[in-house]
Amino acid sequence: MIRFWPVSLVAASGPVVHIAPGTNFTVGGLTITNSMLYGWIWITIITALLIWVARRVTIKPQGGLIQYVEAAVEFIRNTVEGAFNDKAIGRKYVPFFVTLFVFILLNNWSELVPVVGDGFQVHQHPAFRPFTGDLNATFAMGLVTMIVVYTGSIRGSGGLGKYLRHFFVGNPLNPGYFFLAMIELFTDLTRVISLSLRLFLNVAIGEILISIMAYLAGQASSFLSPIAAMPFVLLEFAVGALQAYIFTILSTMYMATAVNSAGTHAEHPDLTEDDVPETINSKVNGRSYT
Repeated sequence: MIRFWPVSLVAASGPVVHIAPGTNFTVGGLTITNSMLYGWIWITIITALLIWVARRVTIKPQGGLIQYVEAAVEFIRNTVEGAFNDKAIGRKYVPFFVTLFVFILLNNWSELVPVVGDGFQVHQHPAFRPFTGDLNATFAMGLVTMIVVYTGSIRGSGGLGKYLRHFFVGNPLNPGYFFLAMIELFTDLTRVISLSLRLFLNVAIGEILISIMAYLAGQASSFLSPIAAMPFVLLEFAVGALQAYIFTILSTMYMATAVNSAGTHAEHPDLTEDDVPETINSKVNGRSYT
């Protein structure tokens, strides 16, 4: 069955919420879901777009789409480099974080394309579903991102030992500080879940909200359905951009915090809990405060 927008179609039949991805077809026993297929489509579009922009970038500023891509790249580049004490380290990871931002941004916005969701159906489920609206996909993105973050953190810290050292504020032999370090390590390992859940829920909830508002307005008049949904569609553009930025900046800060902390320990190897601002005791102008 094929059903295209407008959202008045949702209002006519009631809101349909699709949380789990649907199977479009199988290839050699491999299940291809609607979110996987749509994700591949957007990977192709993004790759072609960035190659096209890269070939047309010149020293002289240009207008149109190119200036927006350049502005986004410049913004993420400055953000990533500014997070590191040594900008040379951050500069090495700018291509990854720029790619991550653009990929998440356009995939978040892709849920607003008319053929997504109930706009076009196969096998009684949507043929296309936003890649970032699939928890499996966002978890995979979070896992890959954190592998890059951990690899960069360990390499930038000068080894695994120095990377682990930044979890210990004071003396590791102190039971209190050791317990706090274990909590920090556990929290660090849960970042994959927090990154993936935050992104997935914001995209999924936005999709549900638009469907519900279209349905409620459509009960009064089918003409009101797209009008009621439009403010939430515009809101999703802002939310999509915000979530792409949050995912990118959090990943950047996870890496920068570990690398910067390792640099501090290297410069001050005798650092104790009395010298660390984050601890209870601190010293200001030679005076001790508790």
